[in-house]
Amino acid sequence: MKPVLELEHVGVAYRRRGGGRYWALRDVSLTLHHGETLGIVGRNGVGKTSLLKVIAGIIEPDRGRIHNAGVSASLLSLQVGFLPLLTGRENAILSGMLLGAPRNRLESNMEDMIAFAELEDFIDEPVASYSAGMRARLGFSVAMQADPDVLLIDEVLGVGDTAFRRKSSDEIHRRIRSNRSVILVSHNIGMMRDLCDRVVWIEKGVSTMQGEVDEVLDAYEASTAA
Repeated sequence: MKPVLELEHVGVAYRRRGGGRYWALRDVSLTLHHGETLGIVGRNGVGKTSLLKVIAGIIEPDRGRIHNAGVSASLLSLQVGFLPLLTGRENAILSGMLLGAPRNRLESNMEDMIAFAELEDFIDEPVASYSAGMRARLGFSVAMQADPDVLLIDEVLGVGDTAFRRKSSDEIHRRIRSNRSVILVSHNIGMMRDLCDRVVWIEKGVSTMQGEVDEVLDAYEASTAA
């Protein structure tokens, strides 16, 4: 089957304050097929988040090529565009639209979003009055309204208090197990073994290994333990 996304030797460089460039990604190649969950593993600072931003179209690669078979890709982000002086309801509409959800769908799903976020008594209060947990719950509920062809997830598998973390994780797992394409970045190896169809290992900005889940994760764990 032809991939829905394919990256060939992609590199991303950032300018240093004192001059010169730092290559966050040096040489990354990967493929993603329809309906599969592709895991991305690697130590902190190897360029995983930059890779997701490239795939989402937030930044352009400085070298290499991206082949997109006409699919949309969205990075699951919480509290995008939240403005403290607007109410939770107003922020839900604004943030959802920034994430690509149509306004009419956000309005029709508003009561479900409010109930999921457990904010029935506070939704028309300014977000400035919310606790961090309340903002996180609303942000997650809004983010779930985005419906891209490819969902990009960067370590956002549990927000809020213990009960809501369980609920939000269950919702993410449900979406991953549906017939949608997902790219998942996580340090949770057990979860990667459970949810992913294939895994890519990024080391020093280079896609070192890509393939069968247990084979790649075993090699990665052996490397981190050395």
